[in-house]
Amino acid sequence: MPRGRYSLHDPHDHTPLGEEHFHCAPGPSGWRYVAQRTTPSGDHAGSIDLALDELGRPIRLELTAASWQVRGAALDGVTWVRTDPTGTHATEGNAPAHAFTGTSPAFLVATSRLLNLTPASPSTRVRLVALTDPVLAPRTLDQSWTLLNSEAHATDNGPLTVDEYQVTALDTGEQHTVHLSGDVVLAAPGIELEHLETPPSTFA
Repeated sequence: MPRGRYSLHDPHDHTPLGEEHFHCAPGPSGWRYVAQRTTPSGDHAGSIDLALDELGRPIRLELTAASWQVRGAALDGVTWVRTDPTGTHATEGNAPAHAFTGTSPAFLVATSRLLNLTPASPSTRVRLVALTDPVLAPRTLDQSWTLLNSEAHATDNGPLTVDEYQVTALDTGEQHTVHLSGDVVLAAPGIELEHLETPPSTFA
């Protein structure tokens, strides 16, 4: 069960946004990621609990930030309920999308798991609902994912396979690179892996 800490910063001006303390693990039904987020000063800033099925689809998402909460799942596309800070006004949403995304590294692992790209079929496009900070406002977007490289690196615990993806925002053409190893993000814009207690889990 990988357990560790990511530091998060603005990918454009590198302003520190805080840290995400996480643990995650594959299970008989898929994969689960649980994390708490803190501000740069160490205050609690939110949480995420994401569970995927064996095909990488989100069967449960609970996301909190700045007193806002979103609960969602893959249902008729993706469906969610967003609750305001007072808890008096809950709004429901639905979009013909494949999954959710956001600033948590969990969403990069989840999307790569969902797409399951291989050297024989290295590229595809995906529609996602982004839950944008700080109020978790939903926005539908389209991305293209391409598996550029998959390379094994020798470590003290045996070979570690690192997958390199190119992610393109189809509305703006902006591109960035994501490096994953199993269910851990090694590097991505705005994300740095600061500490990892155990090696990444590998997906079957």
